Amino acid sequence: MTTTKFMAKKIYDIKPPKISKKSEKEIKEFLVDAKPKKVRTVEQPKRERKPDNKKKSAWGPIAISMLAVVLLIGVYLFFALPKAEITIWPKVDTLSFQQTITADKSANGIDVTKEVIPAQYFEASKTDSQDFPATGNADNTGMATGTITIYNKFDPPTSMSFKAGTHFMSDSGKLFVSLQKIVIPAAKKVGGKITAGAVSVKVQAVNGGTDYNIAPANFSIPGLKGTSYYYSIYGVSTVAMAGGYTGKIKKVTDDDIQGAEDVLTKKATDDATATLKNQVSSDYILLDNAILSNTTNTTAKVKSGTVADTFNASATVKVSGLAFKKSDLDSFAKSYITSQSAQGKSLLDGSYKISYSATSADVSGGKLILSLNFSSGAYQNIDTNSLALSLVGKNTSQINQTIQSQEGSAVTKIKINFWPFWVTSAPNNQSKVKVELKFQ
Repeated sequence: MTTTKFMAKKIYDIKPPKISKKSEKEIKEFLVDAKPKKVRTVEQPKRERKPDNKKKSAWGPIAISMLAVVLLIGVYLFFALPKAEITIWPKVDTLSFQQTITADKSANGIDVTKEVIPAQYFEASKTDSQDFPATGNADNTGMATGTITIYNKFDPPTSMSFKAGTHFMSDSGKLFVSLQKIVIPAAKKVGGKITAGAVSVKVQAVNGGTDYNIAPANFSIPGLKGTSYYYSIYGVSTVAMAGGYTGKIKKVTDDDIQGAEDVLTKKATDDATATLKNQVSSDYILLDNAILSNTTNTTAKVKSGTVADTFNASATVKVSGLAFKKSDLDSFAKSYITSQSAQGKSLLDGSYKISYSATSADVSGGKLILSLNFSSGAYQNIDTNSLALSLVGKNTSQINQTIQSQEGSAVTKIKINFWPFWVTSAPNNQSKVKVELKFQ
């Protein structure tokens, strides 16, 4: 059996690249002429490109830029921000004074030399009235009254006269008096018959009470007892006496009137003073002992002993006062302190104190004497701008020496702060050197 051997033969598509010498243009023309059938191609998924480790990193330039910015900021901070803060505590002396001044209505302004400040005059008046209870007690006893007819049968016939207040005694022993003068006609005698003369008289019981409201009675005249007239002259009442009663009532006393006037005077004074103070604006000071009150009228509309449960009274009071401005007082005191201080001294704000009182007041004359106690802290003036200029470019030791040299004992303490932390001397720019005065 014959065995046939087959040799594997290479098959080339077109021509091997190494053999073909045709140009790329010729190959493209050949492919066009071949007109291969259209083959639907399936788009293959794109493969992720692996990062090219060989490319240079982008962070390098960024880091360089940031470093440059930091360096620029550092340079700016080093040259633009340094500053020096120097705090100085000046020596403060307390200056105290006692002074007497005059607040005068006629003054036009403050005069430190004459020790005078202006004063203002104020005036107000008030009338108050009210009812007050009567506190006195009295017996309210009514007197019985009536009419009796007095007869005159004296023989020989003679007219008789009696004064007002002549007493008549009833047959029951009650005593009455006449309220008028009595003239009794003479009797008439005809033959042996006598007709008595008669007259009617108003009488009143000598005491109050219902016991004198007696029935009709016969009356004699006690004053004629023991004479020949006693039985010839007599009286008779035909109507019962009436009006006698007994009770308790209130009456006005001297103490009631005086008490009412005292109460009203005080009330009117308080009201007038309140009105006066309302007229004074808040920038004025009106001291209590610079107010003068005068009672111009008090009236009680009843007399002592008047029977009444209540009575009315009134009082009128006028008040006047001298006031002065607090600002004028402070201005005087501060000016006085300044005038008594060494030259170049300033008063420390917030340290000024003052107290005052009126030692005497002539309100009518328009003058008020005031006693003052006042004080203030004072320190030597320090020109902070000039001092700051002298400190530029100096270190801590040099700053201390300069301040001590210029201000001496006027300074009690110095504190120096440089900023930022690496700064060791004051900047050469004066605007960066701040000098501050401190008093606490």
